[in-house]
Amino acid sequence: MTIGSHMRHAAMKKLRLKDAKATLSAVVDWAIAGEPTVITRHGRKEAVLISFEEWERISKVPSFADLLLAFPGEPDDIPERSRKPARALRGANL
Repeated sequence: MTIGSHMRHAAMKKLRLKDAKATLSAVVDWAIAGEPTVITRHGRKEAVLISFEEWERISKVPSFADLLLAFPGEPDDIPERSRKPARALRGANL
C-alpha cells in the first residue's frame, strides 16, 4: 500500500455502508484521529474515509513524469539506452 506508513491496511476499520451512515460522526472522528475506515457495500470494499489532512498529503504526491521532469542532472548524466534486443522469455509463445 502506498498511502502512508501510518495507514496500515490491516489496521483499518471496516463498516457496512448502512452502519457508516448511522454513525457518520464517529467515522469522521476516527478519520481525524488518523484511523481510516473502509466502507463496504454488499460485502465489497467501495470507499475509504480518511481525514482531509491525510487526503491533502497523499494528493500532493508527484507523478512519475513530474519526478523525471524535475531531474536536476544534465542529459549526459543519463546512461545511453542499450540497443541490444531483449532476451527471449522461456515458454513464451508470442
